[in-house]
Amino acid sequence: MRELREAQGWSQGELAERLAVSRQTINAIETGKYDPSLPLAFRIARLFDEPIEAIFLPGDTV
Repeated sequence: MRELREAQGWSQGELAERLAVSRQTINAIETGKYDPSLPLAFRIARLFDEPIEAIFLPGDTV
């Protein structure tokens, strides 16, 4: 997810605002400390116009 965010030129804070979550949540997802809820994962996938499987794979580290 970090690569997708950086490709857009967004900070963690900007992505957090677009997704209506905290910057800490974005950081935790990017560092693999937190798995997003399914609704949040779908919002992230829609925002980046990517299939959810392209961003999140079970068992993979972020």
